[in-house]
Amino acid sequence: MNRNYNPLSRANPHVRRLHAYVPGQQPSGGDWVKLNTNENPYPPSPKVLEAIQAELAGEGTRLRLYPNPLSMPLRQALATHHGLKPDQVQAGNGCDDVLNLLMRAFAGPERPAGMMIPSYSLYSVLADIQQAKMIEVPFDRSMALDPEAIRTCGANLFFLTSPNAPTGVGFPRAEVEKAVAAFEGIFVLDETYAPFAGEDAVALLARHPNLVIVRSFSKAFSLAGMRVGYAMASAEIIELLDRVRDSYNLDRLAQVAALAALADTAYYAKTTADILAVRAQMADWYAYKGWFCYPSATNFHFVEPQTSTGETGAGVAESLYNALSARRVLVRYFPKHPLTQGFLRVTLGTENEMQRYRDAVDSWLKTH
Repeated sequence: MNRNYNPLSRANPHVRRLHAYVPGQQPSGGDWVKLNTNENPYPPSPKVLEAIQAELAGEGTRLRLYPNPLSMPLRQALATHHGLKPDQVQAGNGCDDVLNLLMRAFAGPERPAGMMIPSYSLYSVLADIQQAKMIEVPFDRSMALDPEAIRTCGANLFFLTSPNAPTGVGFPRAEVEKAVAAFEGIFVLDETYAPFAGEDAVALLARHPNLVIVRSFSKAFSLAGMRVGYAMASAEIIELLDRVRDSYNLDRLAQVAALAALADTAYYAKTTADILAVRAQMADWYAYKGWFCYPSATNFHFVEPQTSTGETGAGVAESLYNALSARRVLVRYFPKHPLTQGFLRVTLGTENEMQRYRDAVDSWLKTH
C-alpha cells in the first residue's frame, strides 16, 4: 500500500465536510470545580450501586451474555412511571442515541429538520450526518416561543428543548401545546431538564400523535456515565424507531442501573430539592450583584456577567470565563451566537462548589 494513501478520499463527501459535536471540557487531575456540563453534583442512589454489584456477582458471569435487546423491563418500568403503555416507550444509549434514531427515521436529503436557536448544537450535527438540511428558527432575547414561526419553517422534524439549553428557560405546557398543534411534522420535545421544572408535557402525548418526548437519566438521576435515555411517543412512532435502532443498544449494567434509579424516587426527590435550593440561592446572589440571569427551570443558570462599572458583552464574559478557569473553576461559554456570547452557563453544584465559584467571581471583580 502506498504510504501516501489518503483514506479521506474514500469517505463520503458529506462526511468529509462534517464538524463533530464538541462537548464541555473534561479536565484531568483533581481540585477542579466542574460546573460546565450540567452533571448532577450528587452520587446516584445507593440502590443503583447495589443493582450493579448484583449484576456483577459470580465473577461477572452475566457479562458474557447479551443484554435484553429491547430493554423491555426498563421500558415497562418507564411506562408505569409516566402512565403510558410499554409500546409507547423506547430506550437508548443516552438521549443522544434517541435523537439520532429520530433523525434516521424522519430526516434526510428530502426531509429537512428544524430547531430553535440557540439550542442543543448536537441537533445540527445529527442532521449533517443524515444529509438533512437544518432550518433554524431564532429566539430573541425574550426567549418567547413563536408557534407560527415553527409551523411555517418547512421542516419535517422539529426539535424544541424545554426547558431550553443553554438559557434554562422553561416554556409553559400550554405554549408548548400551541406549537405542537400547529406543526404538521414530527415534533420532538427534548425534556432532558424536565425533572427540575415545574411542569412537563407528558400529558400532551394523548392528544398529539406527532409528539415525541425525549428524556435522560444523565441529569436528575446522576447517571451521565451510564448513558441512558428514552423516548415517549405513539406506538407507531416507537415501532419506527425500533426499526432503525442499533441492536443491543443499551448494555446490561446501564439497564439495571436505570431500573434501580427509577425505583428510588425518595432519594432523587431529596437530591433534586437540594439542587433547587442552591438554584434559589444563586438566583438571589445574581440579583444582588445586579447581573441579568434568565429564570432557570433547570440545574444551571445562564447569566450575563458585568464588571464593577456595569460593562457587559462578549469581552466581559470571555474575561470571566478565563479567570474562572485559571482558578480551576470550569463553566461553559458559547461565543459563536450573538444572543449567547455575553453570557456564561453555570451548572449548579454543591454549596461548597458554588462558594468557590462565588469567591472566584468576586476576585475577578476586584480588577474589572
